[in-house]
Amino acid sequence: MRELLDKIDTRRQLVRETVERLREQITLLTEQLGAAEDTLKRLEITRETILALAAEDGFPPPEPLPPGYHEILAAFEKADGTLRAKEVCQALATGTEPRHVEGRRAKLKRLGPGLFALPLAPRPASRPQT
Repeated sequence: MRELLDKIDTRRQLVRETVERLREQITLLTEQLGAAEDTLKRLEITRETILALAAEDGFPPPEPLPPGYHEILAAFEKADGTLRAKEVCQALATGTEPRHVEGRRAKLKRLGPGLFALPLAPRPASRPQT
């Protein structure tokens, strides 16, 4: 009988430790969730503000990108310069067979012709030194 009670006590201790560990994880996840929700709210407000300001200036709302284009833009943001269709395929790990390259090239051509790159923001003109 004593052995059975010892086993139960051992199991109770293990479960108690598991419960404590899970509560700590829940607390941490709750904090992370709160921070992520706050960031999401700020991003949504920022987006709404930008769209409202753009509408006041007469700019039409941007059309959402079709599926697959966000990954392409992310590849260009990581690149230092221009990319060819095959390089985009390599960056996205989609395969470099001709069918993959041509499919990617078709999507890239919808974004613009030639060697593909994100447009650079205009730089302010430098003033001559006096």
